[in-house]
Amino acid sequence: MSARTHTRPLPASTGGIDIRLPWWALALPALAFVVLLALMLNPSDAQAAGDPVITHVFERAQQLIAR
Repeated sequence: MSARTHTRPLPASTGGIDIRLPWWALALPALAFVVLLALMLNPSDAQAAGDPVITHVFERAQQLIAR
């Protein structure tokens, strides 16, 4: 009577997960950040919906950053 031998499971790979992002997955958030930063630094070009409070906050932030 022969007994079945158990095979060892394959060892888990020691490397990390290989995930590759497309170029636009990094470019689009970076572009959005630059555009929003430019709007903050020059709020007169933003032409907000006529809310002077937001424009005043951006202008004040620009003055504080310029110091």
